[in-house]
Amino acid sequence: MTTTKPEPILRDALKQRVVTLKLYGLLVHWDTLAESDLVWLQRLLDWEEVERRRRGLERRLSAAHIGRFKPLADFDWGWPAQCDQAVVAELMTLGFIKEAANLILVGPNGVGKSMIAQNIAHHAVMQGHSALFVNAAQMLGDLAAQDGDNALRRRLKHYAHPDLLAIDEVGYLSYGNRHADLLFDIVNRRYERKSTIVTTNRPFAEWSEVFPNAACVVSIVDRLVHHSEILVIEGESYRMKEAKERAGQKRAGAKARRATPNTPKPSA
Repeated sequence: MTTTKPEPILRDALKQRVVTLKLYGLLVHWDTLAESDLVWLQRLLDWEEVERRRRGLERRLSAAHIGRFKPLADFDWGWPAQCDQAVVAELMTLGFIKEAANLILVGPNGVGKSMIAQNIAHHAVMQGHSALFVNAAQMLGDLAAQDGDNALRRRLKHYAHPDLLAIDEVGYLSYGNRHADLLFDIVNRRYERKSTIVTTNRPFAEWSEVFPNAACVVSIVDRLVHHSEILVIEGESYRMKEAKERAGQKRAGAKARRATPNTPKPSA
């Protein structure tokens, strides 16, 4: 089998890939490469690009801290009394990230807010974006615990940096003014630059109870909703539904065992 020589346009394309990969030693000696060298070089660059993409994906997934979650394909869309599946499907296209828009998921406990946010964050990582999924209490506690301005600036940068930041469970606890100021700082740093997902069990009218006496609550809400999709989910807890089903299955199994007569052992 004969190998055709690469065209000059292929040589230029390969050089551009070398530049992108920052293989500076190879660039220094580029003019010494014969046309026959470009055949094995193309395969080497293929290997390098595939491996870098794999390692980059692993790093992004590890840094995202998404945790275990139920895929949307397994979600019972018939369970919530209200949840617009078409809107969720549109959000999974990640168009809102390109627009630096936000997503607010509002609903009671157990209706799938966190699961939807996790699915979107995971898909964003798979599509090459950086993401971070974090519990609100964990993030605000982390920021409040920083000792010194330099340490705080580093942690603020950590939460402000990802293409997508998902803040889970805002509203389940109450916070002091210091925590409210820190949340405002994060939201303000990301405002019109990066996308933020917030899951909350409280409508915005009740956020003054989440951050009592905090003067910046109105400013937090204003920046979050200015460019945002607000998805309201209504219904009873799906986790409670599953727990009741498991309990019912256990009771049915126990009842069946009690109803089954004992089989006498055969005599020796």
